[in-house]
Amino acid sequence: MAESAERPIGSVDELAAYFSAAAKPRHAWRVGTEHEKIGILLDSGAAVPHAGERSILALFHDLMQSKAWAPMLEGDDIIALSRGSARITLEPGGQLELSGAPHARLAETREEISGHLAELAEGSRRLGIAWLALGFRPLGTLEEVPWVPKGRYKIMREYLPTRGRLSLEMMKRTATVQANIDFSDEEDAARKLEAAMSVTSVVTALLANSPIVDGKDSGYASYRARAWIETDPDRCGLVPFVFEAGGDIFRRYVEWALDVPMFFVYRGRYIPARGMTFRRFLREGFAGERATMADWELHVSTLFPEVRLKQYIELRGADTGPLPFVYALPALWKGLLYDDDACRGATSLLAHLSFDQRLALREAVPLEGLRARVPKWGSVRDVARELLVLAHQGLARVAKDEESALTPLDEVVESGLAPADRVRDAFHAAKGHLGQFIEAVRY
Repeated sequence: MAESAERPIGSVDELAAYFSAAAKPRHAWRVGTEHEKIGILLDSGAAVPHAGERSILALFHDLMQSKAWAPMLEGDDIIALSRGSARITLEPGGQLELSGAPHARLAETREEISGHLAELAEGSRRLGIAWLALGFRPLGTLEEVPWVPKGRYKIMREYLPTRGRLSLEMMKRTATVQANIDFSDEEDAARKLEAAMSVTSVVTALLANSPIVDGKDSGYASYRARAWIETDPDRCGLVPFVFEAGGDIFRRYVEWALDVPMFFVYRGRYIPARGMTFRRFLREGFAGERATMADWELHVSTLFPEVRLKQYIELRGADTGPLPFVYALPALWKGLLYDDDACRGATSLLAHLSFDQRLALREAVPLEGLRARVPKWGSVRDVARELLVLAHQGLARVAKDEESALTPLDEVVESGLAPADRVRDAFHAAKGHLGQFIEAVRY
């Protein structure tokens, strides 16, 4: 880590400068994609153990030996792999995430993800492991999913249940696909944050893909999204200042983040912060330590709004799903946010909603999906149809040959059937036959 990151923070202005330092000119804009997957043992449907003959670690060792991935350690534990700018990381319940490189072209994203899955397939086949294209683990119970031995997860799993009833479900059993986008300056970041947070619930409905929970039809379109609603109101969901007029979005994000309780401070190990805010850490210190920019970067990574500001903007509202939908998500956000007219259009679609109405929509979508009602519109499906028009128009102006990536979402709007509806059909058609259901929902 750079030496400057270890120096104590001198003022709050430095925290806002952390975001402004990441601004990029339009020609340098890229899109990154993060793709999570849920692993199961094929013969039983059980969660994949972290260690043992058939385990995450066994798969990691296979990738290290055959595909030149390098281990990343926490103490003696391998907790991730790296190769070039790509990372394979583990979520708390053993969900495998590819954090891909930022790419100028969506074709490069497809190549990266398909290549990653091909590499996984070789070792997974020998170990009898399958990876599911679902936003929530469909089989077994919460208690049957083992924890990944990361220090940060131990502290989070002790703290978060004090804030939300479904927080451990979020940690251990959910999976998402996310897109990361760039901004040119503070004004551009403000436009993109408002547009993205305006329509994030619509995107959740379009890609809803987690109806099966504990081996039963939950009735939800996205149980993953439901779990996030009951995780931690301090750090999750929608944030009101994004919709307020005026500039200084970086400073406003900083002021919000300063008052979110911290999970931990890292000094060679994770030290529980016991609910201390970063504002207090900055003012008083903690256990003899002064707050540094490295601490700030770590804290920012533990905030989970539906649209997150880091040194890029992270779009977090979608369930993971079949590959055509994984590829469609970055195409959708690229079309909406990298074209100025489409970005303004996305904001205007739901500009008439109050913040309370936006919260109500976020509450309704996990259960009702595209059928959720929207004031002055009718249903979310109606809004989604217009949102896709904007995305097509935006891609036509910034990357015309990439429009075809939106086809799966066009089909969702046309049919009214999200991925969750097809998963539900496959579950009921299998009539309890584990293998048949897994084949229908695996990569």
